[in-house]
Amino acid sequence: MIMSKPEKHLPWARALKGNPLLILILLPASSLWAEEADFSISDLHLNLDILWTCLAAFLVFLMQAGFSLVESGMTRAKNACSIVMKNLVDFSIGSIAWWILGFGLMFGAGGSWVGGSHFAATDYGEGLNHSFFIFQCVFAGTAATIVSGAVAERTKFSSYIIFTIFICALIYPISGHWYWASLFGQSEGLFEKMGFLDFAGSTVVHSCGAWLALAGTIVLGPRLGKYGPDRSPRAILGHNIPLASLGVFILWFGWFGFNPGSTTAVSPDIGYIALTTNLAAAAGTLGALATTWIRYGKSDTGMTLNGVLAGLVGITAGCDSVTPLGALIIGLVAGILVVFSVEIFDKCFKIDDPVGAISVHGVCGVWGTLALVFFQKTPLDSGVGSQFITQLIGVSAMFVWAFGCGLVLFSLIRATVGLRVSKEEEMKGLDISEHNNEAYSGFQIFTSQ
Repeated sequence: MIMSKPEKHLPWARALKGNPLLILILLPASSLWAEEADFSISDLHLNLDILWTCLAAFLVFLMQAGFSLVESGMTRAKNACSIVMKNLVDFSIGSIAWWILGFGLMFGAGGSWVGGSHFAATDYGEGLNHSFFIFQCVFAGTAATIVSGAVAERTKFSSYIIFTIFICALIYPISGHWYWASLFGQSEGLFEKMGFLDFAGSTVVHSCGAWLALAGTIVLGPRLGKYGPDRSPRAILGHNIPLASLGVFILWFGWFGFNPGSTTAVSPDIGYIALTTNLAAAAGTLGALATTWIRYGKSDTGMTLNGVLAGLVGITAGCDSVTPLGALIIGLVAGILVVFSVEIFDKCFKIDDPVGAISVHGVCGVWGTLALVFFQKTPLDSGVGSQFITQLIGVSAMFVWAFGCGLVLFSLIRATVGLRVSKEEEMKGLDISEHNNEAYSGFQIFTSQ
């Protein structure tokens, strides 16, 4: 159709000839030529923004697969199907809860505390808004699925569904409104007014999920056999580290949607954010590798994989504003920090977190949100000290909210429908006891002989 207008569109025809990628990018604007309408640069920009935001959302959605593989690989084979089911269902039911209630509470018109419009909406307005909805939906799914790894191998499937609904419909959206409400242009959140900085969600998404997970692990208690009679921790090794490594690579790839996609616009910022994101992930890898090598005498594969994720979580808050050197330092420290954090939770607090989710997403999320003030590429208007106090207030408020809501929610579930499977079911494995499936055919028969 474009070629049929040889004089008017000849320059475009030359540019498009032999360039299918450019044709794909411009496809949303093709109706302008088809209807012989005047070409609008603003329309093209909008369509490109929509395309980029959707592609970024699809990359973040792929992170669900990454979480499934990481959590499955770092836990025992008898619970692999259980992990997959939780990651599949939490996004599915979370998407519906987000559409019915969550989006409106987080981004609807209202005051500083909570939104109050766009519940179960069919029309979010013109322009980027539907793409924005799906992009924020996959963020909500990420916050919910962080919990699954920390409470793995002993949580009832039905109870997991219940708290997923509450996380995506109420807990995450309400706190999200405080930090990000103005992104949809309906209102301005409490901490936004204070100037809190969290570009892509180190605190808003990752720490929220982690502090909920911390509450869940406390109410649940540790897995059977995790601690000996003297309360010393015992290692319960994951069954498939290569599977977990594949999950980490998928998460790393998906993070190029998570962070650069938070621009929700096609701009040079995308490349810069991808740069800082990648530097932090690489530095986090090396930080964890070196720490375990020095500490244990050999580099630990599982902990190094968590170092990747620690670096990614750490840079998420400031990926748009810190210098490349700052990104490297944030990631490096996050990779070191996650090793010690996992040990402290395990040995000192007796918190049984099979995949280290609390340390990766909570502790490193706090680190990245606070550290960004020291590595800005342009000076902060409020000054480093004042901004640091604002950041500290913001991360503290998220801890109080998410951890407090988590304790109440998990305690209520435990007191009503029950939160944990029976001892017999846990020993048998959740794959058989909860889903009547095996991740590896014949595994249960083989191990019982």
